[in-house]
Amino acid sequence: MLFHVQVEITLKPTVMDAQGSTIERALQKMGHDGVRKVRIGKFITLEIEAQCADRARAAAEEMCRELLANPIIEQFAVQVVEAEKECPA
Repeated sequence: MLFHVQVEITLKPTVMDAQGSTIERALQKMGHDGVRKVRIGKFITLEIEAQCADRARAAAEEMCRELLANPIIEQFAVQVVEAEKECPA
């Protein structure tokens, strides 16, 4: 079964986000005074062939650990968008 998976990768809260800070200052200079704590991240969509949603999620998490995210400075969240299907026993 084909699963649509979304991955959100963000810097860990303890890591300074220079790009986010630059955008925050620019937005404030443009008159958006209420903007605070801008953080920049990555959003990745994948189509993964797997037997069930749990296996698709596990595959995406493995991809994040191996390549998509830098585990030293980034964290990630994986969401399977396709309807959940139980793994076979």
